[in-house]
Amino acid sequence: MSKANDDDGEAVRLGIVIAEFNSGITSSMLERACNHARELDAEVKYICYVPGTFDMPLFVADLLSRDDVDAVVTLGAVIKGETLHDEMVAFNASRLIADLALRHGKPVALGISGPGMSYEQAVDRINPVSTRAVSAAVNMVKRLRMLKSIDSNSREGTGTVVVVR
Repeated sequence: MSKANDDDGEAVRLGIVIAEFNSGITSSMLERACNHARELDAEVKYICYVPGTFDMPLFVADLLSRDDVDAVVTLGAVIKGETLHDEMVAFNASRLIADLALRHGKPVALGISGPGMSYEQAVDRINPVSTRAVSAAVNMVKRLRMLKSIDSNSREGTGTVVVVR
């Protein structure tokens, strides 16, 4: 298991945005995510509750603009109903969240299960979705730090390939 501290000891600082909708599922996701962050020696700086998955991008943007946040983890469960509403919510939220990561140059891990799943499927995905999201956020921060620490000028013309993993 990869720890969230770099060789210089700097911990990865996370913000978590969690949907209140389907709280029976998302509250368990939050518990698992926080436990996994502790296992990885990552520091959860903020936990922000929003009404639903569709409402996440505003808080994600705010957290990404903060100097004390290295990455954001989103947690939500978008369950299939009688219409295509679940698809609209999940697709739009994920697209906006990805755009924010690029705009701010910081990772945002998609810990949102769905669309097209039943309540039972959402329950089955509580642990894997939440822990994978935390792991992805921590690993992306570490890899970005590693890439930024490489002196590109000293590599110019060397023909050396750098693998960041």
